[in-house]
Amino acid sequence: MFNLKKKAYKKFDYILFLTTLLLCGYGLLMIMSATLSKETMSYVKTQGIATILGLVAIVILVLLDYEFLGKLYIPIYAVCNILLIAVLVFGTGDKDWGSRSWLTIGPITFQPAEFVKIGLIISLAKFIDNHKENINEPFTLLKILAFAFAPVVLILLQPDAGTAMVFIFFIAVMLFIAGVKWKYIGYAFLLGLLSLPILWFKLDNYQKNRILNFLDPERDLIDSGLQAYQGKIAIGSGKVFGRGLFQGAQTQFNYIPEKQTDFIFSVIGEELGLMGGLGLIFLYFILLSRFILIARKSKDLFGSLMIVGFAAMFLFHIWENIGMTMGLMPITGIPLPFISHGGTFQLSNMICIGIILSVSVHREELSF
Repeated sequence: MFNLKKKAYKKFDYILFLTTLLLCGYGLLMIMSATLSKETMSYVKTQGIATILGLVAIVILVLLDYEFLGKLYIPIYAVCNILLIAVLVFGTGDKDWGSRSWLTIGPITFQPAEFVKIGLIISLAKFIDNHKENINEPFTLLKILAFAFAPVVLILLQPDAGTAMVFIFFIAVMLFIAGVKWKYIGYAFLLGLLSLPILWFKLDNYQKNRILNFLDPERDLIDSGLQAYQGKIAIGSGKVFGRGLFQGAQTQFNYIPEKQTDFIFSVIGEELGLMGGLGLIFLYFILLSRFILIARKSKDLFGSLMIVGFAAMFLFHIWENIGMTMGLMPITGIPLPFISHGGTFQLSNMICIGIILSVSVHREELSF
């Protein structure tokens, strides 16, 4: 369980850890700016506490041999599904945000799906590892798909289509890396296309409006299209170097809805400009590059697939969040890793980093 040797510290990825700290600091600064007009530090404090807890989690997970998580993949998978069922029964948030996605236990309110992402990636990586020799046999592949998509169905019932898309993306990437044949990928793609008309009629009105507003940005600038419109104004007004930290008109006068969470990249674009946005993207590039490097050096398929799953999850969040604030993607309410406000989201991201660093320090020495 805890079997870290002294020489393992030489394999600790300090670049990944430092990049994570820089992203956390960047996020705290932008949350402070986004909430400055509200004259409260509660958002910064919440994010700060989640970051500190995340750092503690990283230390514990680095000391923990990640193979121990693989041995517990069935209990982890069971807890994930129990949490999602509990959300459907006891969850809150449908009146305020359109989906029942939060659980309240005493003074703590959290979004279980954020932790379920981690649990499913761990469980699915081990499940695929156990069936890697027969992964392209139809019955085995169906078992893997049923295992992977059971939590996705529970999330869709909340309903939370944005989070479900994150799950579908990292599941697809993990199966591709595991060696699923192209013909099965083609079948899945064709099935997805045929399902689009059915999915459209299952969407709520606000979800349909988001897609229609993406296709026609000037369709409803007063109501459902206001958020995207104000976000693009903020980013455009920042130009190359921005208006200055704490100086954004759209930000400080509260023209941007959800500016500390989903649309925090608009705050960056307005106040720090193109250079601030490119700086953030560069940090993300380093982060994902280290993920891939550690995955390639992992001693087993289980470790590699876990990291690939985390990389796909982060990539989808980054691409979708930045894209939707710029009008390049439909709005889905997906936050930006380490930058958007959200205690559950911040802690879950830090846990991912801890697991990846565990794979890094516990890998076997490679011989060339």
